[in-house]
Amino acid sequence: MSGTDGPLLVLVGPPASGKTTVGTAVAAALGVGFRDTDRDVETQTGSSVADLFVEHGEPHFRDLERQAVARALAEHDGVLALGGGAVMHPETRELLVAHGRACGVVVWLDVDLGSAAKRVGLSRDRPLLAVNPRAMLRTMLEDRAPLYREVATATVPTSSRAVDDVIADVLELLPGGNR
Repeated sequence: MSGTDGPLLVLVGPPASGKTTVGTAVAAALGVGFRDTDRDVETQTGSSVADLFVEHGEPHFRDLERQAVARALAEHDGVLALGGGAVMHPETRELLVAHGRACGVVVWLDVDLGSAAKRVGLSRDRPLLAVNPRAMLRTMLEDRAPLYREVATATVPTSSRAVDDVIADVLELLPGGNR
């Protein structure tokens, strides 16, 4: 389907940008598998991402995440969603840029602070947002935006938009256009 080995589509973006929602819908529309690297880490360890943060710390989780992303980019040929912080690791960014250069599609689902804050609410499964979620989200969005921009072959805004419109925009970016 794509001009490259690896995923047909990789979705990156901050928490609450819609990676899982959009990714599962795009995968269903295309009749391909959906994979989420956070779920991969949870399956591998038998622990939730939140528990891994609490019990082992962020550096331990980030190392597991880096490995999960590398495996998924090598093995998966459907739609792949990365955890919001996956782009923080230089090796992961290199792999994503290489995927894009090989005609892969890496889409940054961009969301503004207000929309992200509404979607996240007081979610306990997002460990970096446990204390003062709005301030943490603001910092996260500002700090990670250049990294998402670096790896993305395209950007699709999700703020205050209907999910179906976002899905349609993402489908347009794939080889063969809208299906």
